[in-house]
Amino acid sequence: MRSSILFSACFVLLRLSGLVAAERLTSVEIAGIPHVLQKPDFCGEACAEMWLRKLGQAGDQDYVYDKSGLDPLLGRGCYTKELTQSLKAIGFKVGEVYTQIPVATAEASLLRAFAALHADLQKGVPSIVCTHFDERPDTTEHFRLVLGYDAGSDEIIYHDPALQDGQSLRMSRAMLLKLWPLKYAADTWTLVRIRLEPGKVVPMRATTAPYTDADYAQHIMELRERLPHKGFSVVIQKPFVVVGDEPLKVVQRRSQDTVKWAVDRLNKDYFTEDPVDIIDIWLFRDAPSYEEGVKQLTGRDPGTPFGFYSQIDKGLFMNISTGGGTLVHEIVHPFMSANFPECPSWFNEGLASLYEQSSERDGRIIGLTNWRLAGLQEAVREGTVPPFQTLCGTTTRQFYDQDKGTNYSQARYLCYHLQERGLLKLYYQTFRKNCETDPTGYETLKSVLRQDDMVKFQKDWEAEVLELRFP
Repeated sequence: MRSSILFSACFVLLRLSGLVAAERLTSVEIAGIPHVLQKPDFCGEACAEMWLRKLGQAGDQDYVYDKSGLDPLLGRGCYTKELTQSLKAIGFKVGEVYTQIPVATAEASLLRAFAALHADLQKGVPSIVCTHFDERPDTTEHFRLVLGYDAGSDEIIYHDPALQDGQSLRMSRAMLLKLWPLKYAADTWTLVRIRLEPGKVVPMRATTAPYTDADYAQHIMELRERLPHKGFSVVIQKPFVVVGDEPLKVVQRRSQDTVKWAVDRLNKDYFTEDPVDIIDIWLFRDAPSYEEGVKQLTGRDPGTPFGFYSQIDKGLFMNISTGGGTLVHEIVHPFMSANFPECPSWFNEGLASLYEQSSERDGRIIGLTNWRLAGLQEAVREGTVPPFQTLCGTTTRQFYDQDKGTNYSQARYLCYHLQERGLLKLYYQTFRKNCETDPTGYETLKSVLRQDDMVKFQKDWEAEVLELRFP
């Protein structure tokens, strides 16, 4: 019985080219619709953007995606259901999107469906149709925007968002009727057509937010191609994407308890702008995984057993088995880059290092004493800690290359001193405001401390450092 039905279906398709030519339909074309090249897997969204542009609306394909409510973690564009939801939310009258046609009467049903599409074209209403991309057995489904019909050649006129030169393309009506049916069952086919009749279209604007759900969906698509192996779990924790080679529940917990916790509190005191790019946080379960993963993802050895931030690779790479302190440290850097790009390395690393060992006080993040204290105390006793003017005046190369064990710790415990006196947030804000006239931050430091005698201040600060304890 099944083979008989399939034979009948093939016979119907072979006859279509002759039958459809026998009908007399008038030529019609909706002119002036701009062509839009789709982002990966956003063919339906791009079709909608084309028509929105024709209507004088600013909504782009990202806007169409965002209106769908689709979870970006799925890493795909809208299917028919989500695209329909989006277009309804925007204000289109989409009509009956799904039409089920029995294979036994497919030719008559297809002709009626096309006649309805043609009637809408005559009213100035284009349609998004979901078809097979081509005739190959393993072809994908694809949205195209049908905007006209040429009776002389018996061809449809359409825009294809997948093609750079996809404007006003032509396809025989017989071919459309062959590609249109989605054969989910042996005895019943499905036709998908979304009418784009404007109803009360809601006011909209082009997407301008730094990161939208559409941005994250595109990012996830690209990210899944880069995963070192299938054992990685992915969590969106805005403004980051957290990727870990541990079970999903573990990665979710780290995302919530460490990443979100730190970001919420850092933003409360310091940062108003998110990083310029979507940053991936790679959490590797142990040292071998970390070393192998970093090399595969960046082409380089880690250079540190704990973790690091790479602006070039747009990622934070962590050996999470060493604890979450380094993660919080590295989270500071992309935020500082976005909010205070002129920040010198000494303060960038000093603030980041402060939160390697962190907690909260009155709902705000605070740094605690940590392992850097012992080395600093030894340097204080030996009298080798440089003046603060020297620390503030270091270039990036000097700070990192000439660090004799005190640059990080001195910067950290200066920030700790400011924190404990309620001055750290004020110092950050004032330094950022005055960086053009005080690029090293030294004069701002004196002002915030209300201290002219920095020799005396350093002596008092060193005595304070010697009184601190860790643990």
